[in-house]
Amino acid sequence: MAQPESKKIFFENLSGAGKAIAVLTSGGDAQGMNAAVRAVVRMGLYVGAKVYFIHEGYQGMVDGGENIVEASWESVSSMLQVGGTVIGSARCKEFRSHEGRLKAAHNLVQQGITNLCVIGGDGSLTGANLFREEWSGLLTELVEQGLIEADAVQKYSALHIVGMVGSIDNDFCGTDMTIGTDSALHRIIEVVDAIMTTAQSHQRTFVLEVMGRHCGYLALVSALACGADWVLIPEMPPEDGWEDKMCEKLSATRSRGTRLNIIIVAEGAIDRHGKPITSGIVKDLVVKCLGFDTRVTILGHVQRGGTPSAFDRILASRMGVEAVLALLETTANTPACVVSLCGNQSVRLPLMECVQMTQEVQRAMDGKRFEEAVRLRGRSFENNLRTYKLLAHRKPESELPCCQHNFNVAVLNVGAPAAGMNAAVRSAVRVGISEGHKMFAVNDGFEGFYKGQIKEIKWADVGGWTGQGGTLLGTKRTLPGKHVDKIAEQMRMHNINALLIIGGFETCDRIKQSASGTKRRVFIIETMGGYCGYLASVGGLAAGADAAYIYEEPFDIRDLQANVEHLTEKMKTSIQRGLVLRNENCNDNYTTDFIYQLYSEEGRGVFDSRKNVLGHMQQGGAPSPFDRNFGTKITAKAMQWVSKKLVETYRQGRVFANTEDSCCLLGMRRRALVFQPVVQLKDETDFVHRIPKEQWWLKLRPLMKILAKYKTSYDVSDSGQLMHVVRNRPKDSDASVAM
Repeated sequence: MAQPESKKIFFENLSGAGKAIAVLTSGGDAQGMNAAVRAVVRMGLYVGAKVYFIHEGYQGMVDGGENIVEASWESVSSMLQVGGTVIGSARCKEFRSHEGRLKAAHNLVQQGITNLCVIGGDGSLTGANLFREEWSGLLTELVEQGLIEADAVQKYSALHIVGMVGSIDNDFCGTDMTIGTDSALHRIIEVVDAIMTTAQSHQRTFVLEVMGRHCGYLALVSALACGADWVLIPEMPPEDGWEDKMCEKLSATRSRGTRLNIIIVAEGAIDRHGKPITSGIVKDLVVKCLGFDTRVTILGHVQRGGTPSAFDRILASRMGVEAVLALLETTANTPACVVSLCGNQSVRLPLMECVQMTQEVQRAMDGKRFEEAVRLRGRSFENNLRTYKLLAHRKPESELPCCQHNFNVAVLNVGAPAAGMNAAVRSAVRVGISEGHKMFAVNDGFEGFYKGQIKEIKWADVGGWTGQGGTLLGTKRTLPGKHVDKIAEQMRMHNINALLIIGGFETCDRIKQSASGTKRRVFIIETMGGYCGYLASVGGLAAGADAAYIYEEPFDIRDLQANVEHLTEKMKTSIQRGLVLRNENCNDNYTTDFIYQLYSEEGRGVFDSRKNVLGHMQQGGAPSPFDRNFGTKITAKAMQWVSKKLVETYRQGRVFANTEDSCCLLGMRRRALVFQPVVQLKDETDFVHRIPKEQWWLKLRPLMKILAKYKTSYDVSDSGQLMHVVRNRPKDSDASVAM
C-alpha cells in the first residue's frame, strides 16, 4: 500500500556534501560487481559526496598511491554489462596484519576517506569490520609516528562500513541472494541444457560438478531448475547406502523410457562421515553398477564468467544505492551493516550478525549437525531442498498418503505463454501425486476445458519439462464466462475437485553492444507488457537506460523534449550512446515511431537514432533459472494449499468450495508469499487496463533516473531501518522469491 505523503522521507534531505566514500571489490570476482560499483559512484556523486575507487581490493588500500583514485560520473559508463570487476580484486595477506591495516588507514586519511563500501564475501566483510573497530587506535598510532596531524584524530574519528555480498556461491546468511549467484546459475543451466541434447542422443549419464566448496546452493538450485535425477551437496550428505539408492533411481528412470540421466555434484560434497564425494567417484559408481555410458563435466571458472544477468544488475544497482543511503545516515555508534535482499525488498542487517551465522553453518557441518546447517542457511535454502526432495524422487504407492478421499485435481494454463509455465505444471503434477491425488491436464486453457480436452497426467509424463519454453499444455486467451455451463459439465464428468490455474491476467544488451561500436547513437526500444510498464522499467534499470516511458506515469511533449535535451547534453560531453524504452501501450499518440522521429529530429547534428520493436521474442526461448525455480516452488506451495483446502472442505463425500478463501491468488507481497481471495482483489485491480492499482516496482523507477543523471525525488521510507538476522522465520512469511 502507498504510504501517506506525510510519512514519506525523500533522500534529498540526506546530503553527502563533505563526505568521501570509497568503493572496493575484494575476494573472488562475481558478475554484477561492476553494477554495484557504478551505483555507488553515481549515487554518491548525486548526493554531493566525493567518491573514490580503490583498485585491487585491500591490496590497493595498503599500497595506496595510484590505487586510490577519485571517480567521475563518466568513469563508470559502459560497465553495467561487463562481468568480473573492472576495479580489480586481490587477496591481501598484508591487510590481515596490524601493520598492513595501519598503512591502509594512513592512505585513507590522506584522501579524507571515512566511508567504505566493501563488495565481497564474508572474509572481506569481516576484515572490514575489524578495520572499523581498530580505526581510532590506528589514527592514534599514526599521530605518534608523526604521519598525520593530531587534529586528524578528531576530524576523521570514525570509519563507517557498509557491505554488499558478492559471491556466486550464495553462501552468506541474511540475504536471499548474493551478487553473482543468478548469473552463475545462468552459466550452469546453459551447460546443462546443451548437455541434455547430446546425452539424450547417445543415452548417456552426465555428472556435472559445480562450484560450492562449503555451500551447495548452486548445485541444489540448478538440480531443481533442470530436473536432475540426483544432487549431492555438503549441507545434507546422503544417508549411508546412498550408492544403491541412486543407482536404483537412475535405473528406474531409464526403465520408464528416459534416454538420459543428470547428476549434479557440488565440489564440496561429502558423505555422512565427512569423506569427499567427487564427480569422478560418482561416475565410476554408475559405470560399475549400471554399465551406463557416463561422462563428467567440471564447469570450473566458467561459472564466474560472462555478462551479469538482468537480476544481478538490478540487485547490485539497488544494493549500491542503498549502501550510499546507509552511509549518509550513519553515526559514530552505528554498527557496520550489510545490504541484503529479503523478498523483493532491500534491507540492512548488522554485518557481524550475518558473519557469525554464516560461521555457525560451517560449525554445524563440521559437527555433523546437517539438519541444523540447512536451517541456518535460511528459509530460501530450506525450501529449495524440501521442494527438490518432493519432486525428484517418486514415493512408492505404499508410502503415498492414505486417506478415504483422494481427489481429482486439474491443472491448466491461461493467457499468454510465459517462460517457466512448464516448470510450474511439472511441480503441480508431481506434488499432487505425492499428496495422493489423481492429476489431470487441460489442454488449450478454458477453450480446451469446455471442449473436453482433459486427460490424466502421470509422474513420468512431465519429465524434462523444466527447461522447455512456452507451454506444453497449450494456452488460449478464451475467457470462461460464455462457457461456464460446459466447463461445469466437464468437471462433473471427470469428477474434478479442484483447479490449479497458471497464467496471467487472462534483449536490450545486444542492442547496446551494437551501439557500443558506434558514436552518439540512441536506440528506441518498444517492449511488451500491455498497460503494465514493469518490463520497460526494470529492463531499463538493468540495461542502464536513459528513459523508460510507461502507462503508469503519464507524460507529455514537454517531458519528451526534456529527455531529448538531457540526452543531447550528455552526448555533447562524453556519453556516446543512449537507450530509451517504451512500453507498448504507454500512450496512444506518442507511439514508438513518433518518439523515434522526435529524437531523430531534435538530436540531429549530435546523435542519430535507431528503433527496435522486440515483439514476441520476449515470450520465447528457454526459461531462466529464476523462472524455473520460482515457478517450481510457488506451484508446489500452491498445490499443497489446494490439497489442504480439499481435506478441510470435504464433508459427506463432497467438497464444499463456497467460501471466499476457496479461490485464491498466490503471489509475492513485500517479503511474503500470500494467498489472497480473488474476490478481495476487486478493489485493488484496474480491470480496464488489467493491472494492479498499486505497483511496488514503481519505487524502482527513480533509481533508473538517478543513475541516468536526472534530478528526481526518491522515497526512502522503506530504508534506514536496521533489522536483525532471524534464525527461523514463520513458514507463512516465506520470502524466498529470489530462489
